[in-house]
Amino acid sequence: MSVVRCRGLSARLGDREVLHDVALDLGARTIAIVGDNGSGKSTFARLAAGLARRASGDLEVLGLDPEKDAAALRRRVALVLSNPDAQIVMPTVAEDVALSLRPLRLPREERARRVAASLERFGLDALADRPAHDLSGGQKQLLALCGAFVRAPDLVVADEPTAFLDARNARVVADHLLADTGHVLVVVTHDLALARRCEEAVLFADGRVAASGTAEEVVDAYERALAC
Repeated sequence: MSVVRCRGLSARLGDREVLHDVALDLGARTIAIVGDNGSGKSTFARLAAGLARRASGDLEVLGLDPEKDAAALRRRVALVLSNPDAQIVMPTVAEDVALSLRPLRLPREERARRVAASLERFGLDALADRPAHDLSGGQKQLLALCGAFVRAPDLVVADEPTAFLDARNARVVADHLLADTGHVLVVVTHDLALARRCEEAVLFADGRVAASGTAEEVVDAYERALAC
């Protein structure tokens, strides 16, 4: 089954068309979305995550229409943003992770077990009772990942997840995103090293698909364009 399939997909921001007639059929487990600022890549990711409405065209994500099947898609998709402060809302680290499980209405013991396992996986178990907003930038992004993955999503959409991180923390976050834990990853990124680690990539330019294929081929094409 395709991860994301679209035909004639267009999207608008106000009176401006930001995606034009996009046609893609993406089926790899790890997919990078690259391109210049304003190229349409983040809008495409928001459409795939069910956070924006298309102006026209057909779109399926995990076999679901993000508009007609919005509730079903939300249960299967997790979002990771570039600024973790936009996602951290609870006072402590453990409470913030537990918040992600609230829609599942799990028994208290199962919820506690999942939170503890996820904190350990992301190396945050010793910080469980720490005020969430006192964490370092790298720790906050790991907390955002922890909150996303604790629900065991089928699809993770990450929009510039390493943008504000140093090289060491960017590598740690990338490793977690790319690890095969049963999820599919769509990652919007300017980090071309991260993009190359994906299996498939799409290059957007001026709201259109400029190239798609293996990550190596697409990133090479983008770097050639940047050199012109």
